[in-house]
Amino acid sequence: MRYLPYILCFVFLTGCATAVRQSDVSLSQYDKNTEYGVELKQDGFDISVFYSRYQFVPESDAVAIACKQQVTAIAFEYGEKQGKEIQPINEQAIRISMGRNGLTGITSCSAFATAKWK
Repeated sequence: MRYLPYILCFVFLTGCATAVRQSDVSLSQYDKNTEYGVELKQDGFDISVFYSRYQFVPESDAVAIACKQQVTAIAFEYGEKQGKEIQPINEQAIRISMGRNGLTGITSCSAFATAKWK
């Protein structure tokens, strides 16, 4: 009975997982829930997004959808700032990794996609 607090602590800590980063590019703050990074290439750029938000009831699907939407929105916005258009990003080509911290209620997503200039 005296080991119960230790066992419970271990169970809670092993239940926490964070999203695996998809690239090593440094991230900048985009909004309250989103960080992004861009790595230029000759024919376009790679975009990495880390999206996280608090959820009392875990809804990983909602976070995954929002994360993918942020990838495409930020990519198109970045292309406009460069004065160029990008080709549409196929949703199936976006790599994502999901994580959930049960102690804090934060659900996170790391996403990566390649955008090509038109």
